[in-house]
Amino acid sequence: MRYALTVEFIDAAKGAVRRLTLPDGKTLDVTIPPGLKDGQVLRLKGKGQPGLGGGPAGDALIEVTVLPHPIFRREGDDVIVEVPITLKEAVLGAKIEVPTLSGTVSVTVPPNSNTGRRLRLRGRGIKEGHQQVDLKVVLPSEPEPELAAFLETWTPRDTRNPRDDKEAKTEAAS
Repeated sequence: MRYALTVEFIDAAKGAVRRLTLPDGKTLDVTIPPGLKDGQVLRLKGKGQPGLGGGPAGDALIEVTVLPHPIFRREGDDVIVEVPITLKEAVLGAKIEVPTLSGTVSVTVPPNSNTGRRLRLRGRGIKEGHQQVDLKVVLPSEPEPELAAFLETWTPRDTRNPRDDKEAKTEAAS
C-alpha cells in the first residue's frame, strides 16, 4: 500500500516520529530518519495490507513531503539561512544572534562584510552538513541625516565603480 505523509522541515532535518492515520482508521507510527529529503519513500515492512490466502502482510510505502521552512532552506546536507544585518554591523563587524536547527547561536560578523558574504557554522546542518549564514545588508528604513551628511563629505579610498568591477560581477553571479 502507498500512503502520503507531510512533515515539517525541522522534523525531516533532525528526525522525529509522526503518526499516520490510514483510510481504515488504523494508525501507524512512522519514524522519520534524520536528513529525510522531500519526496523520499519510507518502507514499513509488514505494515501494508494482509497477503492473499492468509499470506504475510505486505509493505507500506510512505511518500514524504517536506514542508518549506520560513527561514531555512536545504542544499544537500547544508542548511542555508539569510540573516539581515545593519550597515553599522556590516562596516564595523558585530556579534549577532543567528537561528539554527537547534536554537540561536552567537556569530561574529567580520568587519567590511557585504551582502552575499557567507559564514559557515560547522556541524550545524543536516547529518554531517553545516549551516551557511548568508548576510544581507539592510539600510535604515527611515532617513538618517547624519549618515547622509557623512556620505556627502566622504571620499572613499577605493574609487572603482563596483558595476564595472569584474570581480564584483563574478561574486554576484555565483
